[in-house]
Amino acid sequence: MLKFCIIGCGRIAARHAEHIHRLGRLVAVCDVVEERARQLAAKYGADYYTSVDDLLEGAGQADVVAVCTPNGLHAGHSIKALNKGFHVLCEKPMALTVEDCRNMIDAAEKAGRQLFIVKQNRFNPPVAAVKRLIDEGRLGKIYSVELSCFWNRDAGYYANSWKGSLALDGGTLFTQFSHFIDLLYWIVGDIKEAQGYAANFAHPDIAIEDTGVVTVRFYNGAIGTINYTVNSHGRNMEGSLTLFGEKGTVKIGGQYLNELEYQDIEGYQIGDLPPGNPANNYGFYQGSMSNHDKVYARVVEAVGGHPSGRQRGRTRRR
Repeated sequence: MLKFCIIGCGRIAARHAEHIHRLGRLVAVCDVVEERARQLAAKYGADYYTSVDDLLEGAGQADVVAVCTPNGLHAGHSIKALNKGFHVLCEKPMALTVEDCRNMIDAAEKAGRQLFIVKQNRFNPPVAAVKRLIDEGRLGKIYSVELSCFWNRDAGYYANSWKGSLALDGGTLFTQFSHFIDLLYWIVGDIKEAQGYAANFAHPDIAIEDTGVVTVRFYNGAIGTINYTVNSHGRNMEGSLTLFGEKGTVKIGGQYLNELEYQDIEGYQIGDLPPGNPANNYGFYQGSMSNHDKVYARVVEAVGGHPSGRQRGRTRRR
């Protein structure tokens, strides 16, 4: 049975803890807000800490550290855990700079440990089906792609939060839509050139953009557009990816890339898609499809754990 720690006890940490409890054992958690750490630890019989350094020193029996802290802290916390000999599962986005991402990879390679990044939208049934379609060459040459990300995040979402700050949030493409950008790379390929515009129209109290328009050119010759905003009035509207190819056109849509909305493929049809998981629900807004169960199953498989039940320990304050 693999043993896990969690750094950061906000909303997403609760989902991580649920899946850890199902597949392994949560042995320790950490948050600078002691009450959050204490509550999560008490629910799963884990130890709790308010210092990352103390957790990494005191939880030596653990195998994997899940990093669920604000975006701008991902690199530092992941590298510390890797340097201490833990495998790391880091929430999205991986980091806020290419340099930090490289440093995380270097730390994992130097320590001989595995580094995982949560990109659960790859497990959405229509996304997985279109990925297979591309890999099998059924669309032929990809001509162009349109990515649309139209969600709602009101002033209350950003109030009294690290979200919206340049140092810890990084921008809308980091916090809301990094999954969508990941799918561009995963399905279409590496981007050679990008240019665009960004603006903040409706959120004067934050330091990042709330809207953007981007054009891209891929190394394989395809061109594309990215249109994104968190100003969809009242609620999330759409998260979609449309591919125009030599042998067909296909669109994944819904609020969070959860529906196959259109297909016209030469000699082929996608059918019998399994139902997907619901979206991560945070009360007054929704996030991407909740596939953390599949992420954790892959982590357990890759690290070599064999889930065989649950254990409960005692809570200790550090």
